[in-house]
Amino acid sequence: MNRDNNPSTIVAARRTILRAAGGATLSAGAVALLAGCQGMGSATAMRSDPPKDTAILNVALGLEHEAIAAYQLGAESKLLRGPVLQVAVLFQSHHKEHRDTLAGAITKMGGTPAQAKPMREYAAALNAASLKSAGDVLQLAAKLEKGAANAYLGVIPSFSNDDLRKVAGRLAADETMHWTVLAQAIRETLPQKAFTFGA
Repeated sequence: MNRDNNPSTIVAARRTILRAAGGATLSAGAVALLAGCQGMGSATAMRSDPPKDTAILNVALGLEHEAIAAYQLGAESKLLRGPVLQVAVLFQSHHKEHRDTLAGAITKMGGTPAQAKPMREYAAALNAASLKSAGDVLQLAAKLEKGAANAYLGVIPSFSNDDLRKVAGRLAADETMHWTVLAQAIRETLPQKAFTFGA
């Protein structure tokens, strides 16, 4: 793996992100879905199991808190500059939208959203002290994004509510898009076989 902050690779990654319009609009659609629009009526809500679903959503919310913290640590490390930093900030903004969507859904369903931990705890858990280059930061981000994509795909069958399954699928798509761009930026070899995610 090449850890160099290759400008041409990063510019290409940024162009890929900016063309991926779906990522920026996910949470608006998800908020509408979870707020009672686009088919999540009272009949659907009555068939759901709110305590089970809110527990799953809180685990997902924990992943979003971690991703936000990871990108914050990357930005504050001063290792990311120019287009690379812009991409990290963009991805962090997606995760903030995901966080707000999940927290809103949990509250709407009568639960209490999980709170973010202190930044020092995330720094220790993510071994932020080991980040010595832009490549290190991007590699960590790629690992977290892939893990989140797999987590969202893994919980889809566990939701009792069909609309929450759809939202989890859309969140997984966002995380997969993030991972793909980051993998290209660090020149990680793309999977040679199908069914890479969700296994």
